[in-house]
Amino acid sequence: MITIKTKIWAIAAMTLASTAFYSHATKDKYADVEIKATKLSDNAYMFTGAGGNIGVSVGPDGIIIIDNQFAPLAGKISATLADIQLGLPKYIINTHYHGDHTGGNNTFGQTGTIFAHNNVLKRLSANPSYKDVGLPTITYSTDTSIHANGDVLTLMHAGAGHTDGDSIVLWQKENIVHMGDLFFKDRFPYVDLDAGGSVKGYRDNVAKVIRKIDADTVVIPGHGSLATRDDLIRFKHMLDASINWMESQLANGGSLEDIQAKGMPEQWKDWGWRFISEERWIATLHKGLSPQ
Repeated sequence: MITIKTKIWAIAAMTLASTAFYSHATKDKYADVEIKATKLSDNAYMFTGAGGNIGVSVGPDGIIIIDNQFAPLAGKISATLADIQLGLPKYIINTHYHGDHTGGNNTFGQTGTIFAHNNVLKRLSANPSYKDVGLPTITYSTDTSIHANGDVLTLMHAGAGHTDGDSIVLWQKENIVHMGDLFFKDRFPYVDLDAGGSVKGYRDNVAKVIRKIDADTVVIPGHGSLATRDDLIRFKHMLDASINWMESQLANGGSLEDIQAKGMPEQWKDWGWRFISEERWIATLHKGLSPQ
């Protein structure tokens, strides 16, 4: 007997087989990745795997996913969704354009509608890896909302921060927020200055979210474990301290090499990680805060 779940598996498998988005060697890189679901409420989940964290809303109006990691993981994501609710995503939200958050667009866009900020469409359209079905079809310049599953998901663009096309997703009733890459929990963030990102804009956007949420809000970071408002406040303190420290270094005429040699204040040294080391964070601060 062929079940609906079996059909979902088959659709995902056929889609991946026909997608030349990554080489066979790259697919093997993700062979051991497990998509893990953390239940946040009766209708909301966070998925982790490889790449950006995924937010999920399920219910009578269908499945909504916020970000979708790398292309080779689309089948595994679909299978994990099927364990929660049968069906394929009706709506797909891209919090920004980076491939570790949008790699599954070519798969999920075949059966669902993709939402994103205007600049995400602009940047993905310039990338030949994304087919027409993988491009956002509903875009916005500031905010928009999706009314579904007994809740309202607000897609908020607060201005340049991580990139020039970031969206933060707030559940109105469930008291959940998905930060996209405007939050790397307990880590130095990636500010993509070449894609319109802004160091101070990043900090200011985090501050805007802090003012909108409360102590009970469940915070989904772009990268890292599930978080709270206090975690986000601690992250903002790091951003404030980093900005103030770099501005004082620049005022004293320090070169990038000299500042990197001194290193960050001791309090923040352990925030460096594989992708954004202390040295790279200092370089980002120096470039982003230097007079133009």
